[in-house]
Amino acid sequence: MKTTYKVTVGLEIHAELKTESKMFCDCINNPHHDEANTNICPVCTAQPGTLPVVNMTAVENVLKVGKALGSSLASFTEFDRKNYFYPDIPKAYQISQYQFPLVTGGELEGVAITRIHLEEDTARNLHDQTEGSVVDFNRAGVPLMELVTEPVIHDSKSAGKFAKELQLLLRTLGVSDANMEKGEMRVEANISISSSDELGTKVEVKNLNSFKSVELAIEYEIGRQSQLLESGSQIKQETRGWDEAKSRTFSQRVKETANDYRYFPDPDIPKYKLDSVEEFSNSRLNEKMPKLPNEIRAEWDLLEINRDITEVIIADKALTRLMTETLVELSNDKSMARLTANYVSSDVQGLLSAGNLLHDRASKTLANLIKMLSTNELNSRVGKDILSQVIVDGKDPKELVEELGLKQESSPEALLALAAEIISENEAVVAEYKAGKEPSLQFLVGQGMKKTKGAANPNVLRDVLVKEINK
Repeated sequence: MKTTYKVTVGLEIHAELKTESKMFCDCINNPHHDEANTNICPVCTAQPGTLPVVNMTAVENVLKVGKALGSSLASFTEFDRKNYFYPDIPKAYQISQYQFPLVTGGELEGVAITRIHLEEDTARNLHDQTEGSVVDFNRAGVPLMELVTEPVIHDSKSAGKFAKELQLLLRTLGVSDANMEKGEMRVEANISISSSDELGTKVEVKNLNSFKSVELAIEYEIGRQSQLLESGSQIKQETRGWDEAKSRTFSQRVKETANDYRYFPDPDIPKYKLDSVEEFSNSRLNEKMPKLPNEIRAEWDLLEINRDITEVIIADKALTRLMTETLVELSNDKSMARLTANYVSSDVQGLLSAGNLLHDRASKTLANLIKMLSTNELNSRVGKDILSQVIVDGKDPKELVEELGLKQESSPEALLALAAEIISENEAVVAEYKAGKEPSLQFLVGQGMKKTKGAANPNVLRDVLVKEINK
């Protein structure tokens, strides 16, 4: 939305981390379990006398995100109690981090990061199961990463782009599935407008669960706040929700400050000197870092792979791995890289979307298939027909083509008899072509492809047909 006011947006993004167990207990980390209140124990339901134990894999995951963002990793950290009363907080406080977060600084998509800290997720309130409200504690205690940006975003599109890139980064690192529709990644936008360089009154919109909602909520708030200022009214600092059906925000409560939460160090959790933990050293973390999205983009740009196709592939971890490993098999040959990208982003993606799994040898067999396509040993139709057997069953394409008799025939002499047969069986179509109807020739080529089950080289067959027809 266009406005005469200066728009400032900061984002707070929560992401549930992929670990085997919860943040402070041994319960299975599966908040989406069909049966409510099954992945629970005395610790995550806050029974008296229980003690939390820190999940160090969750700590490592957050440090990996920090490395990917070029942030500063903490040498010292501690956990704090964030106090508030709500049915989804069994202890009446949340174990979080305040003064000593795991990560500070860094940037993504040109947006500066303030901090990333680690905490436990809350339970889930359900209001449509019975006449009253109920609570499912399967999610209580799940490791939750919170990333806070600096207030340096000035439009809704940039906010949405940042959130998308963060989701891609989390998936690339393997630290979170970050599915917004499942609540595994939740965005909160802090929006203010001002007629000067001073920041305006901040309004927080919570729990935005899609990139579209992030952009629409910011746009709505810009409009709502602009109207308030134009009418001479004041903007209240508050927390608002997002009504998906009505595409508008609504007031929930007056915004709390840090003092309202009465943070203090959790006395049951030891303080950590992270730089003395071998698993968190730079060398060990570097060993576990995959290629990041921007690194992959840069490499594939050099291979002249279309950027839109690149984005399709890197959005899926399985496709990215297949593409990367296949390029190695092809020695990063530029022409074959582009052909591979076309297959991976379309046909391979379709096979995986249908529930197929890649064979362990998929990168090697796909590379062999691409080589055969590049040297015209078989055509694209045959390549697509046998693709499933190549990458799902792991069959060698050369052996498969020999076995099925599908090797591409590119010899004009060998296709003469086929051309004569097609002409004789389709005299009316041949007459149409002679009369100037060009599409008729494509029909004749199609008949030849059908007869040879795709084994004829269509370009050579076309030339032979034209030559024979014009004799």
